Amino acid sequence: MKIFISGGTGFIGGHLRKALLARGHTLRLLVHRRSESLEPEVEQVEGDVTIPITFAKALEGCDATINLVGIIREFPGRGMTFEHLHVEATRNMVDAAEGAGIRRHLQMSALGTRPNAVSNYHKSKYCAEQIVRTSGLDFTIFRPSIVFGPKDDFVNKLARYIRTYPMMPVIGDGKYRLQPISADDVARCFALALEMPETVGKTFELCGPDRLPYNELLDTIGKILGKPKISKLPNPLCIMKLVVPLLQWLPFFPITMDQILMLVEENICDGKWRETFGFEPERFEPGIAKYLHP
Repeated sequence: MKIFISGGTGFIGGHLRKALLARGHTLRLLVHRRSESLEPEVEQVEGDVTIPITFAKALEGCDATINLVGIIREFPGRGMTFEHLHVEATRNMVDAAEGAGIRRHLQMSALGTRPNAVSNYHKSKYCAEQIVRTSGLDFTIFRPSIVFGPKDDFVNKLARYIRTYPMMPVIGDGKYRLQPISADDVARCFALALEMPETVGKTFELCGPDRLPYNELLDTIGKILGKPKISKLPNPLCIMKLVVPLLQWLPFFPITMDQILMLVEENICDGKWRETFGFEPERFEPGIAKYLHP
């Protein structure tokens, strides 16, 4: 297949490009600027997913589209909002695919996305999903949990804090559970779905095999870093709800209220995706041990 990908230069995009190329697919990648760091066999098309006229014609001749575009935090002053990059970008991709006569579409969403979501992030992801569902495309939607891998933001950020500070701040009681999945496993599901007609019209929640309370996840990272016991500094949720909304608009402030809401509501799934895709996902501790070092 010749596949058009938006958002393919990011963290998960790198793993997906590798997986698709390994299975013999041809890739056409939407980029803001051409880069020599990408695989030489990947065709690069300069454009902006929020401006349809810059990329719509580039979908001609492709067999499928994949939309990975997403942000975890808004910066309205830079035009980076959930509405702009989740909802509008998805609408642009769907319209361009339909205009080019493409039927197959894969959409990146997020675990926790639902109609009655508490976070603006998940609300916007659900709006994007609905655009895909009500289109005329043969779609598959993926909702991964927290994704880990060598260039991830979440685990590497926690590791930097653990290396740097004597105590690790914890929001609330730290008992809320997370179920991280590796970037390679997410990419594998995307690549397999293109070859599996039974995935059309389906939404898959992707999570790994380890369901870890946040405190235990910190201890696991600390263990890999040679710090078997992590000192934790609890930050009561009631205080965070008062302070964070006042400071979250500052670019240097490390967290937003939206991110806190998503963290404490947990991020777990039943793992039924394995029945369809037929493989066992990578465990968290050996997975992060491949790229974290003391």
